[in-house]
Amino acid sequence: MKAWRMVVALSFLLLSGCLVTFKDPIPANEAAPVPLLGEWTRKNEWGEQLYLEVSRAGSNVYKARAYVNSLDNLESLEEYGFTVAHHGSRWYLSAGLPKSMGANFAIAGFELTKDNELVLYNLDVDRVLQALELSSLEGNVVETPEGDGVLVTSTLDKVFAYLDDQANSDVFIEVARYQRSGD
Repeated sequence: MKAWRMVVALSFLLLSGCLVTFKDPIPANEAAPVPLLGEWTRKNEWGEQLYLEVSRAGSNVYKARAYVNSLDNLESLEEYGFTVAHHGSRWYLSAGLPKSMGANFAIAGFELTKDNELVLYNLDVDRVLQALELSSLEGNVVETPEGDGVLVTSTLDKVFAYLDDQANSDVFIEVARYQRSGD
C-alpha cells in the first residue's frame, strides 16, 4: 500500500509499474513557477486526505513531501526530488525512480489553474507505445507484473517536440487535482 500511495500522491508513477519512464532526467536549468511552492491537499478515492508540500531543495531543484492524513503519519511520508521545464504551453516535472522501478526517470505534466489548483498529468502508456510503433519516439517495452510499461530512450529534445505537439495532447491523462491548503 505504501507504494500505491506514492503513486497517487505524486502521480508521476502511474499504475505501480505501468509507467512511461525515460533514460534522461530534465536538467536543472529552469526555475519552477513560484505558485507551485507551498502546501496542497486533496482527497483520494478512499476518502483519505492527501497532502503535498513542494519546496526548494537547491538551485532549480525541488522537493515534494507527500503524506496521508497528517504529517505525524510518518509511515506514509514520502519525499522526492524533482526538476522542472517549461516547453510550449506546458510545464513538466521529472523525478528519479527507485531501483525497484528501474532507476530511470518519470516525467509528468502539471498545470497551475486560475482557481488555485495544481493539476498533475501522467503519460498514457498505450499512446506512448503507439508513438514507438510509429517511430515518433524511440524506446523499449518493459514488462511488469502490472502490464507493459515503456522506457523512452529518445533525446529530451525529441521527447519535448512530441509532447508539445498539439496533435499529441491526448497523451496526457489527469491523475490528480490538488487545492492550495488553507484556501
